[in-house]
Amino acid sequence: MNKSMIAYILGWILKLEGLFMLIPILVAIIYREHNGIWFVVVAACSLALGTLITHRKPESNVFYMREGCIATALSWMIMSVVGCLPFFLSGEIPSFTDALFETVSGFTTTGSTILSDVEALSYCMLFWRSFTHWIGGMGVLVFLLAVIQMTSGSNMNLLRAESPGPSVGKLVPRMMHTARILYVIYMGLTVILFILLLCGNMSVFESLTTAFSTAGTGGFGIRNDSLASCSPYIQWVVTVFMILFGVNFNAFYLILLRNWKQLRHMDEVWWYFGIIGAAILIIMTNTYGWADNILENLRNTSFQVGSIITTTGFMTVDFDQWPSLSRYVLLFLMMIGACAGSTGGGMKVSRFLLSVKSALRELNSYLFPKSVKKIKMDGKTVDEEAIRGINVYFTAYILLVVLSVFLICINGMDIESAFSSVLGTFNNIGPGLGKFGPTCNFGWVSTFSKYVYIFDMLAGRLELFPVLILLYPPSWRGLLKRSMKRKKNKRATTI
Repeated sequence: MNKSMIAYILGWILKLEGLFMLIPILVAIIYREHNGIWFVVVAACSLALGTLITHRKPESNVFYMREGCIATALSWMIMSVVGCLPFFLSGEIPSFTDALFETVSGFTTTGSTILSDVEALSYCMLFWRSFTHWIGGMGVLVFLLAVIQMTSGSNMNLLRAESPGPSVGKLVPRMMHTARILYVIYMGLTVILFILLLCGNMSVFESLTTAFSTAGTGGFGIRNDSLASCSPYIQWVVTVFMILFGVNFNAFYLILLRNWKQLRHMDEVWWYFGIIGAAILIIMTNTYGWADNILENLRNTSFQVGSIITTTGFMTVDFDQWPSLSRYVLLFLMMIGACAGSTGGGMKVSRFLLSVKSALRELNSYLFPKSVKKIKMDGKTVDEEAIRGINVYFTAYILLVVLSVFLICINGMDIESAFSSVLGTFNNIGPGLGKFGPTCNFGWVSTFSKYVYIFDMLAGRLELFPVLILLYPPSWRGLLKRSMKRKKNKRATTI
């Protein structure tokens, strides 16, 4: 295991987080808030420690999938612990567990909150809270790949460990250039959204924070009612951009290249829009009469469908009061999620499609045992290794969801609230149903339950395996054996 390279990456993560904190410091200066001093303290410590760790570059910058997963999982944990310190040290979130929950929810773009009065936070804290969505949306390690150079294999292992979806590919031959293209598209869409929000008479501060939360598909708002009190124009703009940020970013790259032929073969994207359209139609029919007119019903339904399938978590109405069919359509959308290669969470539309195609192939094999049917996606044959990986992912997904629901129910939680809250955190959505509906929060649950949710948010954002590999004893067995051997050799030499 290349420990020095893992430490080097963690050092860069600390340096980047320290640099990111300079922006809320600027916000504190603009609004003359004394709490900004805690960002100065944490940023200075983070930059100093990161510089100390990275002052010497490792002799070898090559590492494999195991190191990629461990580095990714540790990076997100360290990033979350450091990121929660301004909330905790300032006293605006006096409990460390609550501050950590809020920060993990921010970086993983979940949007679940322990706060009952969001508007009580200072401007710099509100800004940092929303900014964590934007940082975590595309992935801080993707940003890191755009900055530091490694061997191509190591780049790919790091990107695969962090990027959502069953597979990760290069847009261009060099991985560093791929990471830069992704961030250019990400920043470009964010800027366009920011300008459109300004055109809707939003303040600069609220436009920025809303753009960050929408781009990262996170859902942290700066109002207690989320976006319910915003104008129809704002709600429509956010609806459109939530859905756009749930699209595979490869599609935007193909649009820039005007490669319409390849774009037409992106099955996942077209199914994604088809699922959204079908869900809107079902819910609009089911909630007929719940709004003043059909246009309001269309706006509310489109907003909530876009918010849930992209795992953003904004709300304009209390959808927990909708009829059962509409609520369970949303529950279904929670599990599916957005496209692979987007900022959205969930199990991804591509996995859902490939699982359905795999099941149909098995049925076909029972009817026609001698037939050989290939599974195709985006006009290409999907290899069996990818299908096996998806089946393993689903097995791990179901086991972890069942285990989490069991642990949450230990404290006497009802099954609807427990199941929907686990789905909400595991799929990085935020709100659930019952006691965790869109008008509720997580502040009242036990400390034990909060740490279960924290684990679920991290595992869901990192697609399970980086966190599981970090906790899997064989991942460290070889390292421990080598450490023990070195100690024995040292002891023998001393004697």
